[in-house]
Amino acid sequence: MADLLSIGASGVRTYQTALSTVSENIANVGNSSYSRRSIDVKEVGAPTTLFTAANAMNGYGSIAAGVNRASDMFKAEAVRSSGADLARTQTGSVWLDRIQSALTGPDLSTSLTNFFNAAKSVAADPASAAPRATMLENATTVANAFTATGNALAQVTADLDATADQATGSLSTLATALAKVNDGLGRAGANTAQSANLLDQRDSILDQMSALVDVNVTFDDAGRATVRGGGSGGPVLVSGTDAATVTYARNAAGTVSFAVQSNGNFSVLTPNGGALGGIVDGAQRIADTRDQLNDLATGFVNGVNALQAQGRDLNNNAGQPMFSVGAAPTDVSLALTDPNGIAAAAVGGGTRDNSNILQFDTLRSTGGFENKVTTIVSANAAALQNRNTVAAAQSSIHDGAVSARDAVTGVDLDTEAVDLLRFQQAYSASSRVIQVARDTFQTILDIR
Repeated sequence: MADLLSIGASGVRTYQTALSTVSENIANVGNSSYSRRSIDVKEVGAPTTLFTAANAMNGYGSIAAGVNRASDMFKAEAVRSSGADLARTQTGSVWLDRIQSALTGPDLSTSLTNFFNAAKSVAADPASAAPRATMLENATTVANAFTATGNALAQVTADLDATADQATGSLSTLATALAKVNDGLGRAGANTAQSANLLDQRDSILDQMSALVDVNVTFDDAGRATVRGGGSGGPVLVSGTDAATVTYARNAAGTVSFAVQSNGNFSVLTPNGGALGGIVDGAQRIADTRDQLNDLATGFVNGVNALQAQGRDLNNNAGQPMFSVGAAPTDVSLALTDPNGIAAAAVGGGTRDNSNILQFDTLRSTGGFENKVTTIVSANAAALQNRNTVAAAQSSIHDGAVSARDAVTGVDLDTEAVDLLRFQQAYSASSRVIQVARDTFQTILDIR
């Protein structure tokens, strides 16, 4: 039989471990990446396989057989999935908001309205200098508005590229970190404090990866993760101790793409969630908006310059272009500096003729420039509002998933307080067993 001293000592060791585990739980009560630990207390069996009456009646103490980590793989997957959906929507909203600011800041629609209204004033008094000067001032404002809007959208594009580069770099770094955790899990013993810490790191990294791209995750018996990006059929980002690198590129049409490089091989990554998914959505929206604005600027400049070319200015000379265009269609500048150069008259019409300037109103109607600007702005605003509505719903879903997971893995101070008291009493009782064993042994020694 085991002596009282050994049994008491085993109890002290067991409940010292239990108290340390509870203390660690309490210390990490505010740590969202921490999963609650508990110990598995087992009876110490007989040192031999021989079954005797003594073995049947007497135990050999207790042992902390392992550290159990609270987890629920299905709830953890729900957190990752809902987080990826939310991140995509929120990221897309950021770029829609940036587009909205770029479109509304220079107030292009108002500038166009003022320009065409100024043309009407010239038509009312084509020989007067004042309305001509006002029209050129408004022409300058329109040119500046086109340029400012185009530059603002170009800056949004550049910022998106920088964000995409940063996101792919972060995803590659996380993949490398997860591969190292996988290596540690392969070396750590099962149900140990070390493995529990590594599993916490693993789940935290997976949550961060899912915020960047939707991931499909599988685990082996040791808890090592294999991660695919873009769903179950996507390229492997992490497998064992191997980690891939994620790259980003923009094509000539303005849309973007991602690829995974592993062992010299490239695979296309098609994100359906996470920040990368939102970046893809944002890039497409920016490209479409820039195309619409380019078409609008081209139609406006060509239309105005064509009307100038077919008319005669105040000096009865053929009209010269009012606008010139730089490298981009929205790089519009004023080419005509003399108000007398506005071609208000038709050929042979004379200085008081307004036949040609009246065609500006026709151009305004057929071109629909102001309405097109309003449509572009309104469509983007509606898309932004819709995204924000979806994001609010997805945020509630994600919060619910996190709460459900935390109900399993989180630390409850009331529970820990009860366990702390229970284990403290067990520790004290085990210490008392040792004291009783020592007293009993001393009593035996004192027998004469």
